[in-house]
Amino acid sequence: MVGVIEYDAGNISSVMRALKFLGKEPELTNDPDVLKKCDHVVFPGVGAYFSAMESLRKSGLVETIREIISAGTPFLGICLGQQLLFDESEEIIGSTDTGAQKIEGLKILRGSIKRFKEKEGYKIPHMGWNSLQIQKQEFRLFEGIDNGSFVYFVHSYYLEAEENGIVAAKTDYINTFDSSVEKDNIFACQFHPEKSGDIGLEILKNFCRA
Repeated sequence: MVGVIEYDAGNISSVMRALKFLGKEPELTNDPDVLKKCDHVVFPGVGAYFSAMESLRKSGLVETIREIISAGTPFLGICLGQQLLFDESEEIIGSTDTGAQKIEGLKILRGSIKRFKEKEGYKIPHMGWNSLQIQKQEFRLFEGIDNGSFVYFVHSYYLEAEENGIVAAKTDYINTFDSSVEKDNIFACQFHPEKSGDIGLEILKNFCRA
């Protein structure tokens, strides 16, 4: 069974549909006991970093996620779900006059989430198809995936990981950013595999085989 974490973040239905298409039985839940019994766990999300962390804390899911990962269960963070695994985000809360604030994440992996800087000729958010620079073919998430494959992105913030060795893929937009990471049983991607056509389905299939 594949558990999908429910924590009031967007992008749940498309993940559920993709997993069902692959013949899996996704269970959408915020029940710690159910999640701990799952063979694989997916942590999706679209939205604000601060609100998502608040929702995780109120639901008691912060410790649950740490326990699932510590137990060795294959765990996939998607989009916001990748960002929340890291130390902090420089998200803007409220009006832009207040500026960016450091918001603590789950601190399971080392690194920070940065906001794209304005640059002529580029729009923020980064929205649409872009290519992957796969760092090593040994990464399980990208088994059978060609370097340069295109996947779908929607985000205004990006990951800057501290451990270069866990970066599975990079992508260029305004600057080069870490678009996927893999460490032990932790897999994560900034892009949306569930919206990335056949390539995305293969990536999800690779995760389900982990």
